[in-house]
Formats: sequence, structure tokens, C-alpha cells
Amino acid sequence: MTDATRANPVSPKPGSQSALRKLNEQRVVDTLGAHGTLTQAELARVTGLSTATISNIVKSLAAEKRVETTSVTSSGRRALGVSLLDVADVAAGIDFGRSHVRVVLANPGFRLIDESSEPLPIGHRVEDSIAIAARMLTEACRRTGTDQHRLLGAGIGVPGPIDHRTTMVINGAILPEWVGIDISAQLHSALGVPVIIDNDSNLGALAQITWGEHQTCTNLCFLKIGSGIGSGLILNGSLYYGHLGITGEIGHSTIFDQGLICRCGNRGCLETVASTAIMTEMLSHAEGKPVSVEDIIERALAGDWATLRIIDDAGVAVGHALANVANMINPEAMVIGGPLAPLGELLLEPIRRGLNRHAIPAVGEGTSLHMSMLGDRAEALGAVALVLRQDGANHRQPQRKTTS
Repeated sequence: MTDATRANPVSPKPGSQSALRKLNEQRVVDTLGAHGTLTQAELARVTGLSTATISNIVKSLAAEKRVETTSVTSSGRRALGVSLLDVADVAAGIDFGRSHVRVVLANPGFRLIDESSEPLPIGHRVEDSIAIAARMLTEACRRTGTDQHRLLGAGIGVPGPIDHRTTMVINGAILPEWVGIDISAQLHSALGVPVIIDNDSNLGALAQITWGEHQTCTNLCFLKIGSGIGSGLILNGSLYYGHLGITGEIGHSTIFDQGLICRCGNRGCLETVASTAIMTEMLSHAEGKPVSVEDIIERALAGDWATLRIIDDAGVAVGHALANVANMINPEAMVIGGPLAPLGELLLEPIRRGLNRHAIPAVGEGTSLHMSMLGDRAEALGAVALVLRQDGANHRQPQRKTTS
């Protein structure tokens, strides 16, 4: 029972103006719980309520200290951002990368309250990496005064395809050491909280519609270009998992029939021409010394011709692959993430050329292409959003049954 119900035990009659207002208030609260901070204009678009109704509801909720309003910039204009005020519960997000682990804490108002990252050795063992993440989570809870055992849960991002029937990483992952291991059980034991495991690209996509610039976007493709290449799909406002949960493996779509052999066993996959691993390998071979991703970014921004040529070839190939996705699902937006994000238009321009060359003209013209503004934090932010969104759904559907 809410405080409002206790103060006024007489429930409004169904269909009355008071009942309608309560329903609209709950719709606004639920929307903020699912999306995080939104402007009043965005709230109106998502809920379907008029801007005047939204304005009145926000004023009422702010007076009750259920939401907080702040001045923000939206599409270049000043606007009023609305956020839930609910700091009692906390969720964690943990992103395991090929060479790092990142831990974040956030509350149901989608407020980030702690963030940390540590390097991991290439080819890290599951047990060692989980132990590091567990220590980082304990330290984050200590810094924020959070009772770790009362966390809502921990979302976990792993760079590889995950069979959702078993929650195990399958062959073809960037972290082959993690294949076939019951990661869920090990994480639950080490962290002491419920865990939800997902592919890192799926979480990158979820982050875009939760924390990024596309919070009102209902159909979106997120593409992460790193040591491997993966994508996450948002269809009709929700992550798309397909039959087994193994979706978005665009890095293993064939671009050149006679290309290099890929780690998946096929030939000429997108990863063999556009991943950061192949870019650094080609430049290292050409120069006779190791070249890092950071070197690629620095040289490209300085106008190095060899580096720009490799980026151009990779971008066109990525655009070609994205065109096939765009022709199939016709998304509103495609967002590029990963360590090459600082390149901005240097990478986006060839991707756009490849997309427009191979997509149906109307689809290519109607699909906006963006670089993610969340950088290397996207996957961890998506991981914590996975927990918060699930918790919000459970609160809104109290009769839903779950199996053990």
C-alpha cells in the first residue's frame, strides 16, 4: 500500500477524473523507470499523453518528491529533464572485455553512483577475472555505503554468443577460455547476488535506448567494432534474442568469398576485414613493429594515408554488412560503438558510403547513422540497465509467475 493510499483510503471510482490522473501518473513513473531521465517532450511522445498533461503530472510528482527536474539540452535546445527519485535500491553492471573489466552501480532512477575499471591480461582465466570483478564490486559497495547482499542483481556482459537455454558462451567467442563454462553459477557464487548474463553487443544496444541519445528510438541496431564485431538489435522497443538467443553475429557474415579464414571456420567474414585485430595486424606487418588501436586513432586523426586507407576499406565493408541488416529490419538508427569511436566521421563516412551503396535507396536514406557517445562504458551501462528494467517490469506485473 502506498503512502497516498494510506492517507486517503477511499479509492477513486473507476473512470473518474481522479482515477484517470492516477493511471497517467503511473504511466509516467513506469516510463521513467524503463528509460531513465527523459525530457517532458520525450515523455509526451513515449506515453502518448499531451504536453500539458505531462507538465501537470511532473509538477505534482516533483511536489511529492517522487521525481527531480533538471535543465538539459535536447536536439540543441534547452529542455526540462525528468528523473525518478528512488535511491533505496541499487543494481550492478559488470562488463568483461578481452582486456578489461568494468563495474558500475546505479539506482532505479537510472542514476550512476559508482564506476571503476581495471585491465585484464589477454586470455584471462574465468576464475581469475570473476575474482577481480567480485573484489571491485565489494569495493564499489563499500565506497557508496551499499549493502552488497541487498543489491537488486548484477547484469553481466560477455563478448561472445550466448545460448540462452544454458546461459553458456558458445564457440566463436572472443574469450575462448570462457566457452562451455557455467559462468552463471560461478558469478552467482562469487558475487552473492542474482545475475543476468548477456552478450556485450546486446547490452550496448540497450544502453543506447536507456542512457544514450536514442531513448525514444524503438528500432535500432548497435554495432560494436573491436577485436570482434557484434551487433545488438532493438525491435519494437525491446532487445531481440531470436530462437536461441544467438543473434547479431554480423561479424561472421561473409563479405569476400575468397577472403581469409575466420576463427568461426568460415572464409571472408566481416571480422577478417574490419575488426581492430585485423587493422592492427595489417599495420604492424607493414611497419615491422607492433601497432595498437590507440596508434590507429592517433595516426588517423593526424592524416596518415596508410591508416586512413585501412579505416576506409573497413568502413565500407561494415556499411555493406549493415545494409543487409537495414534492408531486413528497416531500423530508425544504427549506432557504432567500440574503441574506434573517437574517429567520428573518419569512420562513419565510409560506413555511410557502404550502407547507401548496398541498401535499398529509401531504407538507406531513412536510416540515421551515429557514433555512440557512451564510449567504452556502453556495455557496463547496458548491463546495469538490464537489471533495472527487469526489476521495473516485475514491479509492474506482480502476478507474473517465474520458474526456478
